Amino acid sequence: MKKYLAIIVFSNVGEELNSLLPSHRTYINYLINKNIIDHYAVSVESMTVWVTINAKNRPEAQELLQKSPIFQLSDMTIDELFFYDGQQYRLPALMMN
Repeated sequence: MKKYLAIIVFSNVGEELNSLLPSHRTYINYLINKNIIDHYAVSVESMTVWVTINAKNRPEAQELLQKSPIFQLSDMTIDELFFYDGQQYRLPALMMN
């Protein structure tokens, strides 16, 4: 599996988008629970979503994300990640008592 970063930008926020949010959150939670999505972050200020997703290739990543109803209302770019690191991939700090 490869890791990809999807950047999704919404240009028009309105009733249609708001009505699709509950089904979208259900689908995103499903992908998180299946370990397909590692991280999902949303900025209300810029109306941008960042998703790190595990997939065999870019078309598979795009296909998985496009199943969500709200991504049809956005512009999406997907890039393969070469290096991916963070606190959760480190060993816990030792605490001497």
